[in-house]
Amino acid sequence: MYTQRGASTYASVGVETGAMSASPHQLIVMLFDGAMAAIFKAKWAMEHHDIAGRGMAISKAIDIIDGGLRASLDMTRGGELAERLSSLYEYMSRSLLKANVSNDKALLEHVERLLSDISGAWKEIGSTSQQPAAAAQV
Repeated sequence: MYTQRGASTYASVGVETGAMSASPHQLIVMLFDGAMAAIFKAKWAMEHHDIAGRGMAISKAIDIIDGGLRASLDMTRGGELAERLSSLYEYMSRSLLKANVSNDKALLEHVERLLSDISGAWKEIGSTSQQPAAAAQV
């Protein structure tokens, strides 16, 4: 028990340290990764008939999507793209709720694919925007 708690504390400190030193772009990547990890845990819990674990993991994914990804959108400067992403994040949250209530693994996988697609595009934007800076340092 002590070892598990110690490992959990260590992991928490690692995430907090990473978040404190991350760029805004990296923070969004961390949110995507966290949401997808929570969905992975929810699928595992669903497969193992762990109703409480499923509910906690899905709640965490929804919190990250709504309180992190959706809340970080700049609706003033983001225009139509921000509006569409906001609608998509809302759809994901509703789908996760429905997946929890109906024990629907396919819905979890659907949201996971959506997050993966957006995350991939976001990571690509980051690598593209960092290339000129890296070239300037050479």
